[in-house]
Order: sequence, then structure tokens, then C-alpha cells
Amino acid sequence: MQTSNDSLILGIDHGYGNIKTANKTFGTGVYVSDTEPAFKNNLLTWNGKYYTIGEGHKEFVADKIQDMDYYVLTLAAVAYELRARGLREAKVHLAAGLPLTWLSAQKEGFKQYLLQNKEVEFSFNTIDYRVEFTGADIFPQGFAAVADRINEFRGTNMLCDIGNGTMNVMLINEKKPENRRCFTEKFGTQQCVIQAKEDMMRTHHATVDESVITRVSGTLFSHLAEIDTQAEEMFSRLVEQMANAEGITEQLKEQNQLEWVQQMNNIRHRATEIVNAELIYV
Repeated sequence: MQTSNDSLILGIDHGYGNIKTANKTFGTGVYVSDTEPAFKNNLLTWNGKYYTIGEGHKEFVADKIQDMDYYVLTLAAVAYELRARGLREAKVHLAAGLPLTWLSAQKEGFKQYLLQNKEVEFSFNTIDYRVEFTGADIFPQGFAAVADRINEFRGTNMLCDIGNGTMNVMLINEKKPENRRCFTEKFGTQQCVIQAKEDMMRTHHATVDESVITRVSGTLFSHLAEIDTQAEEMFSRLVEQMANAEGITEQLKEQNQLEWVQQMNNIRHRATEIVNAELIYV
């Protein structure tokens, strides 16, 4: 459990499509009502209003502080993390992120937005919580994926964070991110969903619910991941078999490294063609 000055440090990824924490991922859809709804699943009660959390996704907005949705989603994320730790009350220090090239302009505003109330009492899924926010730090989106291992990097590396609403790309050269080579594009998986819906209408003259596309794409991603694993295993096996059959040994590497490199590159090229023909382009 990470703590600082008696405060629990909670990392929250405020995505356009999903909110992510160490223990929970849920959709960014927020439905607010002045009266208690009939169904109370994922219901957050705060400040005299009722918020149903996680049904669907928010529309893309460049500035996340234009309404109260992301604040309420933050409370829900905190509740999930406190529940995972068996807590109902805590001092919390938030760690959040913003798209790379929007960070400078939005950092201070987003920090103030998250800390607009020092103490908050609310209920989520029938459990009462009391939270004291002691601080917040805002980081470049995606950087958390490499922050603890950046000293292991060599040469030039590219970090790509493809989210629901944006794609962030960071160039890391000799262990240091290059500000001038970081960019954010308003293109994420939600644009793919929109394109799929448009294609369905154009081709079949029918509408399809976003949840169906998400479910199908989830199955597709799992299938692609399985193919990727099979391709890597097949490639490694073919390279080893070809090298043994053609006498490309460690002894050759020691005696004539240039020849060894040329022969191995040739083998890898042929192995790639076989994998593509048998697994990828079928």
C-alpha cells in the first residue's frame, strides 16, 4: 500500500472510455437524477443527487472539467480502491494523468478540479465513505507504464498509449522523454466503433448497438493476441530449426561474426515469410 504523509496514494486513469485503477476498470457513463432510481447497481449518492456510474461511455470532450462527471467518477474510483483495502474512511493523495500535449495547459485546472472539496462524504453501492483529499499530482498520460523501468531503455524508444478518445505518442531517447517529439491525436478506439456503426448502416442499412461492437471487438482482440503468440512461437522455432539445418552455429559466430549475422538475417527473413503465409495472411 503506497502512502505519503499518512495519506493513501491512489492512481486513477481518467480515460474517455473507462476509468482505471489498480483494482477496477469501469465505463465513464454517468446518469444523474434528483430522485432515487429503481435500480441501485453502481449508484453513487452525493450532494443530494443520485449518480448511476459506468453505463456506457462519455462523449469525447477535450477538457474534462467542463462538468462534474469526472469528479463523480473519481469518487467512485476512490470507493472501489478503499473497498479493496477494507477501508471506509481515509486521507487520499491522487495521482492522475492528462494527454501529453495538453498537460501544460490543463494541469493546474484539473488539479484544482480534483481538489475542489477537501473533505467529501458520499455513498457508493450502499456503503458510506468519508474521504479527505490531501493533494493531487498530474502526470503525462501513459508515462506510468515506463516510469519505473526507463533506466533500462537503450537508444530511441516509442511509447504509444491508444485510448478510447485519444492516441498519445512519446519518443524516449537515451532514457529521456523528448517534449518536442510528443504528440496527442484525437483518434482512439471510439472512432473505430463509430466507423463500424457507419459501415453497418451503409452496407446493411441497419443500426447496431455500441455494446455489441465492443463485445465483438473484445473477442477479436483476444483472437489476435492468440495469433500473435502463435506467430512468435512459430518464428522462434523456425529460426532455430533452419539455423541447425544450415550449420549456422555459435562457432561460426565466433569465427566470422559478419557472415553469421548475414546468414541469420536471411533465415529470419525466410521464417517471417513462412509465418505470414501460414498464420497471418490466411
